[in-house]
Amino acid sequence: MTSSLKALLVDDMAVERMVVSSMLRNFHCEITLAKNGKEAVDMFLEGNEFDIVVCDKDMPIMTGPEAIVKIRAMGATDVKIVGVSADDNAMEAFMGAGADDFVPKPVRPEILQPMVQEVINKKKN
Repeated sequence: MTSSLKALLVDDMAVERMVVSSMLRNFHCEITLAKNGKEAVDMFLEGNEFDIVVCDKDMPIMTGPEAIVKIRAMGATDVKIVGVSADDNAMEAFMGAGADDFVPKPVRPEILQPMVQEVINKKKN
């Protein structure tokens, strides 16, 4: 039996949340949704723990990279954070903020899957 990963999906677009949620479900993730970076940060502040965070870049209230900086500053260093965006310069923004990986939009399962698998493997060890 595979242990399900706790995934936090952060995106302001309902369609994106639906699409990426279904991918994460296929990879046996238990999904929590947030509509912007502030909601994501609040979840960490409330003590929620996640194995992987998939985070959009441009969102109202707080962007993905801003949220990642705050989450990392709270000491959440073990969580794998994957930035997603259609922007050309998004990868630099995410990596500079402390993300581990980047996936261009539209998110494709064959790119996301190995990242999720890596977290599963790390958890098993």
